Amino acid sequence: MGNPFDPTRWRAVEGFDFTDITYHRGIDAAGTDLPVVRVAFDRPEVRNAFRPHTVDELYRALDHARMTSDVGTVILTGNGPSPKDGGWAFCSGGDQRIRGRDGYRYEVDGADDEAAPEQRREQIDPARAGRLHILEVQRLIRTMPKVVICVVSGWAAGGGHSLNVVCDLSIASRQEARFMQTDANVGSFDAGYGSGLLARQIGQKRAREIFFLAREYSAEDAERWGVVNEVADHD
Repeated sequence: MGNPFDPTRWRAVEGFDFTDITYHRGIDAAGTDLPVVRVAFDRPEVRNAFRPHTVDELYRALDHARMTSDVGTVILTGNGPSPKDGGWAFCSGGDQRIRGRDGYRYEVDGADDEAAPEQRREQIDPARAGRLHILEVQRLIRTMPKVVICVVSGWAAGGGHSLNVVCDLSIASRQEARFMQTDANVGSFDAGYGSGLLARQIGQKRAREIFFLAREYSAEDAERWGVVNEVADHD
């Protein structure tokens, strides 16, 4: 698979000040733009879990790629490794630390990611509804007239597992990619595109096994079952 981010082959897309993702345009040796962009989760310290702010940024980047006429391909991946333990993740789904009874909560500006759970609850913005609008991102991926390729550089769990499912094509790291649908562990369920498309891709029985049993499975399993197109070495 190699490292899909060689800084000599990408430039930051101008006009954005993202904190939770990175957004780059591919360039050739002469510095000319190529018809490919790279959108990456950039919270490796929490296995690239997303919060509502992350989803807002992800939607903005993908919609910009959709509207850019000379972009034909979008690479969706996750930055890493984690500064804590060196582990890799594509995306581990919604950040459970800010999940409430009515959904995921927007945090106030300047919230501390390292705060204890009771402190994080005090940092929630009560003026914004609890929701995690990842379905809007799934819908955009499915309907945008661009090829969206998921590069699974590490863990794809929960909502991250579903994002891989909704992409057009997928490549997984042989050494680092791990897959798991964690809904059964956190009392949730994917009511968006992820569950229905997974069943269409790999069959009802296998899809129910993945959702109901929350078992970890490997990149090789994912390729054999049809969850990814190809497995490649990480380096």
